[in-house]
Amino acid sequence: MKNNDEIWNEVIQVICKIDFPSDNQTLNEAYLVFQYYSELESGGHEALLNWWHSYIEKVSIVTYIKDLTHILEKIGAQDYAVILQKYGEEMWQTFITLENGESNEEPFYQVIEKADQEYYNLEDKFQQLLESYFVKNHKNFI
Repeated sequence: MKNNDEIWNEVIQVICKIDFPSDNQTLNEAYLVFQYYSELESGGHEALLNWWHSYIEKVSIVTYIKDLTHILEKIGAQDYAVILQKYGEEMWQTFITLENGESNEEPFYQVIEKADQEYYNLEDKFQQLLESYFVKNHKNFI
């Protein structure tokens, strides 16, 4: 019998090996939410936008927010979905204008700091919710 840590690690190994997006919607959702979690933990919303900007440009910020919000709500992470809905489009718009040289850094970092602060105020609940979701549904991923 495997413990939760072993299951968590196995699921992460499986989802990180997929070619995203894949034909498997369940793996795509797990990949998307895990990458969201990973980017926020490693560098906040700025890191998320830096690493995911090509994908977001391809699908649109509205679709990205809608898809990720759906997954966050599915795993019980409604508080995180609210942050994404509240700041997602503004973060993206200020990111794009900064990338295009159309504004200075201040508007971008103001919204990023607000979103990051709200995320960190939730005190790592996301990891617990994500781990619980992976453990509960691991047979769908492995």
